[in-house]
Formats: sequence, structure tokens, C-alpha cells
Amino acid sequence: MKSKFLIKNPLVTEKGVGLSQQGKYLFLVGPKANKSEIRKGVEAIYKVKVTGVNIVNVKPKSRRLGRTVGKKPGYKKAIVTLAPGQKLDVVPQ
Repeated sequence: MKSKFLIKNPLVTEKGVGLSQQGKYLFLVGPKANKSEIRKGVEAIYKVKVTGVNIVNVKPKSRRLGRTVGKKPGYKKAIVTLAPGQKLDVVPQ
């Protein structure tokens, strides 16, 4: 799988900004991505050393608008830990 299709974009959330101070960054990834592919993709795109990857599958949720019931789609996110002393500029200041 190509790394540009594997890693869709960085997730910028309150939790993600807090984790970035610890050297951990959140990324939205493809549904079939695994840990080794994510590690290689982040290292290739951002030119950093990755020490750990954790994956979370967020399940789809039901949402209601009046009488109609819809679904909010699920997604897969990766928490990538970088080597000490390395940073990414994906979080706005």
C-alpha cells in the first residue's frame, strides 16, 4: 500500500495536542492499515524515527435528526510515538 493512501491526515483534537507534548501524534489512517505499514509511512513522509504505533478502531455511531436516524461513519486512527527529541509540525500553535 502506498504511504500517501495509507495515512490520510493528522488529527488535531484537544487530546491530540496534549499527547504531542509527550511526543505522540494522532493520524487518521486507512481501514486496512497495520502497525508496520503505518510506521514505514510516517517515517517516509515526515522523515522521523517512530518508536511505537498504537491503533484504535472507532466504531460507527447512530445519530438522530428529527425522525430520521442516520449513522456517523467509523474510522481508524493511529497514535504514533516518536523517538526522544523529535517533533512534527502538524499541530497548529
